[in-house]
Amino acid sequence: MRRVSAPGSTVLVAGAGTSALAIALANDGARSVIAADISASALQQLSDQLGSTTAAVQMAVGDICDIELIDPVDVWHDRAVFHFLNDPVDQARYARTAAGAVRPGGHLVIATFSPTGPEQCSGLPVTRYSAVELGEIFAHDFRLVDSFERDHLTPWNATQSFTHAVLERIGDAN
Repeated sequence: MRRVSAPGSTVLVAGAGTSALAIALANDGARSVIAADISASALQQLSDQLGSTTAAVQMAVGDICDIELIDPVDVWHDRAVFHFLNDPVDQARYARTAAGAVRPGGHLVIATFSPTGPEQCSGLPVTRYSAVELGEIFAHDFRLVDSFERDHLTPWNATQSFTHAVLERIGDAN
């Protein structure tokens, strides 16, 4: 898979939680990282771990479908948020929000449960996607440029199949 984040870029991490990804991106030279999550307590834990990377990471608490950014991002990264949106209306809101947030030529990097992945996660129903299906959902503003499926081993030794897709933002920013 090709690298879509480069030093000096601005990256939004959807569903950042307490993940170390935001810290790793800041340490890797990202100009700015926006850690977005619906959980204020998870983002507080992440903030407590930041150390010297604090200035490069901004916290955004709230529904990812409602996020409003001052400046567009180069990369929107979502690992395991989109598949929790089961309502087509919410899926369309997410797609519009991502399109409004990612600069033309920027990328949406998304990982969801694959068609053979679990039907639930943390007791909640999920929607499973192929790369083609993701490409179709985001086709109005993005084009699918790369994809693959990979199994993920959970901390409790269960295997979950994920679809990973890289989509490039086309057209003018709205």
